[in-house]
Amino acid sequence: MNKLFKTSKDKVFLTTLIIIALPVVIQNIISIGLNMIDTIMVSSLGENAISAVGLANRIYFIFTTICFGIYSGAAIFIAQYWGAQDKVSIKKVFGIDIIIGSSLSILFSLTVFFLRDQIMRIFIDDPTVIALGSKYLKIVSFSYFFTAISFAFSFNSRAIHMLKMPTAVNAVALLINTFINWLLINGNLGFPALGVEGAATATLIARIFEFTALIFLIYRNKNHPLAASIKEMTSWDMNMLKKVLKTSFPVILSETAWSVGTSVYFIAYGFMGASAIAVVQIAYNISDFFQAFFFGIGNASAVMIGNEIGRNDIEKARDYSNKILKITFVLSIILASLLFVSRGMIASYFNLEQATSISLNKTLIVFTAYFTPKMFSYIFICGILRSGGDTKFCMIVDIVTIWFIGVPVAFFSVLVLKLPIHWVMAMVFAEELIKSITVLKRYYSNKWINNLIME
Repeated sequence: MNKLFKTSKDKVFLTTLIIIALPVVIQNIISIGLNMIDTIMVSSLGENAISAVGLANRIYFIFTTICFGIYSGAAIFIAQYWGAQDKVSIKKVFGIDIIIGSSLSILFSLTVFFLRDQIMRIFIDDPTVIALGSKYLKIVSFSYFFTAISFAFSFNSRAIHMLKMPTAVNAVALLINTFINWLLINGNLGFPALGVEGAATATLIARIFEFTALIFLIYRNKNHPLAASIKEMTSWDMNMLKKVLKTSFPVILSETAWSVGTSVYFIAYGFMGASAIAVVQIAYNISDFFQAFFFGIGNASAVMIGNEIGRNDIEKARDYSNKILKITFVLSIILASLLFVSRGMIASYFNLEQATSISLNKTLIVFTAYFTPKMFSYIFICGILRSGGDTKFCMIVDIVTIWFIGVPVAFFSVLVLKLPIHWVMAMVFAEELIKSITVLKRYYSNKWINNLIME
């Protein structure tokens, strides 16, 4: 690794990578870490509660992933406009983000609020789990609008290298979420014990705080690139809208197909019962904690490489991407090893029956085995390839691997082979191997590099 960073230019690269990636890593570690704490708190209510909240949050996962698709598609332009120092166009693209994101949030809120029972029945037929999940969704559905706007400000702050304030706000919001969880889930300091409804209330209050704080702090600084007036955010013309949507639509479709597809996995897991759902939910929480570093690297690579492509410095963009891939390989091996060694200790913190705990331990071994190819796929699709505007290819890869490999394998493994959950996960994750090989070939073809703002 030291050979990568001998020259002053290499050190500048590493410094920039850390400056951009670290706040995102911190945001994700805090978010995922506190989500893990939430799951531990909810586990005190039993495995049915873990399953209910986990399944209910699949809808939130789909919503935020689609938002991620919207914002990351537009952020390709914002990163390149930032490289060209075109602040007027940044505000126009950001306005498109806000309009689409807020409209989507209203649609999701209404759908989830009025169809919450039907949504839960899609995943599982256990009446207890359905009832608990429905109670959770009734409250948390009101948080989607606040999440969409906050996410737009936080996400696009990464593309313009202004991450400290959103990171601080995110940290405070999640601490508030955890504290209110402690007050309301089991009832502390005289507050009522609301169970899963307490967890949903905590989420709603935290999202409202995050929204309010970000709006106040960003607009307090009138020179902030995202402190755009309504006029500035709506001054785009149809040519700009078409250009943004042409690049963003494949990203949106890709993220939608991926998030819905991985949620369909949970329908398959639902046939195995609440314990299997609890195992998968907790395994994802734990694995996501270790993956947080790559969420930061992926965002940093999209910004840094996108900036260089915007400056039309293609050679430097290629150099940056090569260095990022080497870092990804080394770091993924280290973290996969750490996950393998610590899996038993981490699993012991959850209030699970012995058989479920053993199943969780075996499932975490599967997550460890696929950790490196999974992280390579993420860095390529959400970072390197997208930074060059190669969104259509990423969309095709996501759709094909999830829907034509992962989903059929999940149902076949559960309904026909009747495998235990850890073997089902091992079969499903085979799509990550195929995906990582496919995107690696695309990378070496150099077809992914496109300067969008000069087209």
